[in-house]
Amino acid sequence: MSDASEANVFWGTGRRKTSTARVRVKAGSGVVQINGKPLEDYFKHENFSRVAVRPLVTVELKDKVDVFVNVDGGGSSGQAGAVSHGISRALLKFDPELRPVLKKAGLLTRDHREKERKKAGQPGARKRFQFSKR
Repeated sequence: MSDASEANVFWGTGRRKTSTARVRVKAGSGVVQINGKPLEDYFKHENFSRVAVRPLVTVELKDKVDVFVNVDGGGSSGQAGAVSHGISRALLKFDPELRPVLKKAGLLTRDHREKERKKAGQPGARKRFQFSKR
């Protein structure tokens, strides 16, 4: 690819839990590909698909931009959140005037919640083994 074809491509990185999504957005006809597959084929459950493209629906650009995503790590839920975050950040570079709309919808905030580690001497992160007095 030459520099001329890459001139109107905007990148964004999104993260959620342990998933990372690298997103490319360019003006187009509404194609959304994740790891080389169409959106509907990649996310088996429609809720994950809906979460992933929420930024495009919010700013009403679903049929005006093409989105290509490489996502890895985590599960379906985390990946959908990472894709959403990445698309939001790429759209910000595509058109900075979208910031107030994306910010109001809470799509620019990175959800930092991750799984708490299991502690020694306990069966889980917070749960304790049953206490026996005798």
